[in-house]
Amino acid sequence: MVTLTRTMVFTSAAVILTSRAQTRFTTRKRRLTPKNTSCTSSHQSVKLLKFTDDTTLIGLISGGDESAYRWESDHLVSWCSHNNLELNALKTVEMVVDFRRNRAPPSPITLCDSPVTIVDSFRFLGSIITQDLKWELNISSITKKAQQRLFFLRQLKKFNLPKTMMVHFYTAIMESILCSSITVWYAAATAKDKGRLQRVIRSAERVIGCNLPSLQDLFSSRSLKRAKKIAADPSHPGQNLFVPLPSCRRLRSSRTKTSCHTSSFFPSAVGLINRAGPPLTDYSTCHFMLWQVDTPPVTPLHTAHAALTAIHHFVTCHFVSCLLLVC
Repeated sequence: MVTLTRTMVFTSAAVILTSRAQTRFTTRKRRLTPKNTSCTSSHQSVKLLKFTDDTTLIGLISGGDESAYRWESDHLVSWCSHNNLELNALKTVEMVVDFRRNRAPPSPITLCDSPVTIVDSFRFLGSIITQDLKWELNISSITKKAQQRLFFLRQLKKFNLPKTMMVHFYTAIMESILCSSITVWYAAATAKDKGRLQRVIRSAERVIGCNLPSLQDLFSSRSLKRAKKIAADPSHPGQNLFVPLPSCRRLRSSRTKTSCHTSSFFPSAVGLINRAGPPLTDYSTCHFMLWQVDTPPVTPLHTAHAALTAIHHFVTCHFVSCLLLVC
C-alpha cells in the first residue's frame, strides 16, 4: 500500500515543506521559547520536529484523508499567534512525496490567508531533500563546497606546511563537508555520484601526499557508531529495529519492498553490522551489544543527521512507523 506524505516548515519567517508519497511534510521556523515544549502533535500520523529556529511538520496521508495534517497545521499557526510568534507565509513552502501510479494534484494549503508554495526540493538542516528522494542535488552541493576548499589546501602546500597540519585541515574543513549527513544519503547514492565525491578525496590525497580514508570507510564507521548509539539507548524509538536472531550472532534484516527503503539508514546499518562479524553477546540472556570496530577517527556529527534520518525513514518505509531520531 502506497501512502501520501506532506511536510511543512515554519520559521519566524515561516517555511512549510510538504511531501507526498502519499506523505506530507511541513516545516515552520520560529523562535525557541520555554513554551515551545507545549506545542506537540496530537495525531499519530503527524510528527512535529522542533529546532531552535525552525519546526518541521510531517504528515502521513492515508486514504486521501488530510484532516489530521491540516488540523495540526492550523493548530501550530494558532499556537504561534497565542505565544507572540509571527509566521511568514511568503517563506513557507511545502513538498509532496507521492509514489502512487495515479497521482492527483495536491490540494492547496492556505496559511494566514496566503497559499503555500509547493516545491520539488528544499534545503533541510543543510541537506537538500527532493520529492523523489534522490540525492543528486545534495551531492552536487557537497561536491561544490569541497572543491572550493581544495584551493585553501593547495595554499597550505605552497606555504610548505607539514603533512600533519594539512591532514588536520582536511579533516576539519573538507571531510566534515563530505560527511555531512552521510549516514542518510550515502547508501542511496548512485555510483556516479559516489565517484564524484571520491575524486575530491583523491585530489586532496595528491595535494597532501598521503592516503586519506575513503568515503565508504567513513560511511561505515559513522553508520556503525550511530547504530551502536541507537541500540544502546532504550528510549530511542529506533532501537527495536536492531533485533538479534535466535543465535545472537547476527541481526534480523528488515523487510523491504523498494530499493529506496533498502538503501535507507536502518536496513543498511543492519547489513553493515552483519557483515562486520559476530558481535559480543551474552549468550545466557541473549542481550545484543554492538562491538567496537577499528575504523578511522570520527569527528562529531551534527544533530541534523538524526532529523534527516527520521524524515528519510519515515517516507521510505511507507510511514508504518515514524522514527523521530532527534537526539
